[in-house]
Amino acid sequence: MYRLVATCGFGLESVLAYELRHLGFDGVDVHDGRIFFDADEYGIAKANIWLRTAERVLIVLDEYPAPDFDALYDGAFSSDWSSVLSSKDAFPVKGYSLNSKLTSIPACQAVLKKAIVEKMKVQYSTQFLPERGTEKKIRFSIVKDICTLMLDTSGDGLHKRGYRPLLNEAPIRETLAAGMTDFARVYDDSTVIDPFCGSGTIIIESAMRAMNMAPGINRRFAAEEYDIIGKKIFDEVRADASSQVRKDVMFRGIGSDIDESAVRIAAENARRAGVAHLCSFSVADARELNPVTGSLIITNPPYGERLSSPEEAEKLCSEFGKRIINGGQRGTYVISSLPDFEKYFGKQASRRRKLYNGMIPCQLFMYFGEKKRHN
Repeated sequence: MYRLVATCGFGLESVLAYELRHLGFDGVDVHDGRIFFDADEYGIAKANIWLRTAERVLIVLDEYPAPDFDALYDGAFSSDWSSVLSSKDAFPVKGYSLNSKLTSIPACQAVLKKAIVEKMKVQYSTQFLPERGTEKKIRFSIVKDICTLMLDTSGDGLHKRGYRPLLNEAPIRETLAAGMTDFARVYDDSTVIDPFCGSGTIIIESAMRAMNMAPGINRRFAAEEYDIIGKKIFDEVRADASSQVRKDVMFRGIGSDIDESAVRIAAENARRAGVAHLCSFSVADARELNPVTGSLIITNPPYGERLSSPEEAEKLCSEFGKRIINGGQRGTYVISSLPDFEKYFGKQASRRRKLYNGMIPCQLFMYFGEKKRHN
């Protein structure tokens, strides 16, 4: 049994914790931006393949106080690296420091790398480590002077589902979109509308949720190459996930955008994700949207950070709000960084949730309509 940690964007901790418990994991312990839990080798594969809002799944190797570089080195040197690294493995070291005395990331990386190398020389009775074998990324976090050493099992971030090689400008991350679909309570018979669909991420993540399609079902993970876990386990978990996909759902995804090229990209991404039969994309102006009665509007309109200007974003927000504010939709969920979003939109949100779109602090403004009963 391993102690694991799944990382996530700030504001998505409760969603990720629910996912972990729903998948049957024990020892779930919630912290800012990361959730600890227990799992065996099959659980490591299951977490990577099934988690929708996690950014990475890592094995916790050690945790110890590191108020200075000597303590940082000694703690890493005392760890049993031969249990996860062979004498030939490559092991790049990356990480971050937050609210700690050790603030230089390059210096921390160098100290930890040296400690691991020296310990492995002792454990393997050698003076040379070729680092030409399997790459196993060692990641560290130093939070309030506590260093956590971890082995990355994911490889590329879990937001990289594999369906979005074609991007438009300023795309929303898949894991954030998945979190929004959770807050909106997307079901297998929901109609989801995104009038600012861009590359189609919100519609695609909604469709995958409706089909019970595991988000990592069509990609590969670093731990498939690890001798301590291996490809066979991942293949078995992937095959089980494939058997649970529901193709007979009543879900409808309706995406539109004023940018014709974005619409083409969205349609192609939906095809790659295997959800094109549930989705439609068209060129349309959000300010002319006629909401479908009983639908969910989940969207990420421009907010003047990277596209357009704040003034243009405020005007668009106002015109869009007037169009849908009294519609018959089941709910409206809009993520925005505009400080006075509710003023421009024309209505106070039923609830708000602080989230981050990349490095941009945002709020998810949730407007509840008539609640739909669902078993």
